[in-house]
Amino acid sequence: MTEVFGQGTGHEQVVFCQDQATGLKAIIGIYSTALGPSLGGTRFYPYESEDAALADVLALSKGMAYKNALAGLDLGGGKAVIIGDPQKHKTEALLRAFGRFVQSLGGRYITACDVGTYVQDMDIVARESEFVTGRSPENGGAGDSSVLTAFGTYQGMRASADAVWGVPDLAGRKVGVAGVGKVGHILVGHLIEAGAQVVITDVSPAAIERTRAAYPGVEVVEDLDTLIRTELDVFAPCALGGVLTDETVGDLRSKIVCGAANNQLAHPGVDKQLDDRGILFAPDYLVNAGGVIQVDDERHGFDFARAKRKTTAIFDTTKEVFALAKADGVPPATAADRLAERRMAEVGGLRSILTV
Repeated sequence: MTEVFGQGTGHEQVVFCQDQATGLKAIIGIYSTALGPSLGGTRFYPYESEDAALADVLALSKGMAYKNALAGLDLGGGKAVIIGDPQKHKTEALLRAFGRFVQSLGGRYITACDVGTYVQDMDIVARESEFVTGRSPENGGAGDSSVLTAFGTYQGMRASADAVWGVPDLAGRKVGVAGVGKVGHILVGHLIEAGAQVVITDVSPAAIERTRAAYPGVEVVEDLDTLIRTELDVFAPCALGGVLTDETVGDLRSKIVCGAANNQLAHPGVDKQLDDRGILFAPDYLVNAGGVIQVDDERHGFDFARAKRKTTAIFDTTKEVFALAKADGVPPATAADRLAERRMAEVGGLRSILTV
């Protein structure tokens, strides 16, 4: 069973939410509020067990704390999961019940979109809670955060190319994108525009067809295992997490791993295996922060140009992480953790200074 109070978990608060009338079963994880209110999306997913849902929300909320810290935001890390198939179980009443639970936390947690939830869903949640981002422009929000998530991932990929080949250019490079949903589809567009050769795979035939219709030049392979074994310059995981395991790292045929999926490392130590094989890993919570930058900007009166400028800085932060990793002789994921933890400790420590 997943431990909530185990050594190394560090979560401030975990809230189990149930409303029998609507069928809502949700978990909200707040990892840290050292830098500010915890912000992270709501994932609606048919978990095989409550324990699997708990493990996911704990990992995702911790990742959000590190992501927000590295992005320079005054936000802590949180996440929510709703257990169920969104195609079958998502209703207005269920989403509004969830919004009431979010509101009950008084701003300690701010929600947004994630896998299985969309802008229209956040509009409904916002009818019961003021602590919601990722709403539609018609309702005062910033719209789909996938746009800047993909753009930020592309900036991280450019920085990775610069570290490996000496130029921040992907022209002529072969990039494999695993998952062409909300974010992956947009990332493919950036890569095609940059002159890259793109290979894709997805469990959804509809997602494949949509991408092929928009970008006829893409190559399609049967499944994830095939893509991992394909000779690539860059492997970009853009679906669910845990794709980098002991086995897949051994099979991987790329120089760089840089994608938008959260929690790509199946367990601690996989990043060391990548490093030992000479494969540069761009930490996911570093490069995929464009979405959270966008929804944070929404809280201050959304300006897309301003949010995009902030997201462009992911290029420089990624280069800083690679430089620190090289100087300290550690994998990039360790270097990214150190930068995030340093900011949480230094800036979060300012709360001890009394202000009136």
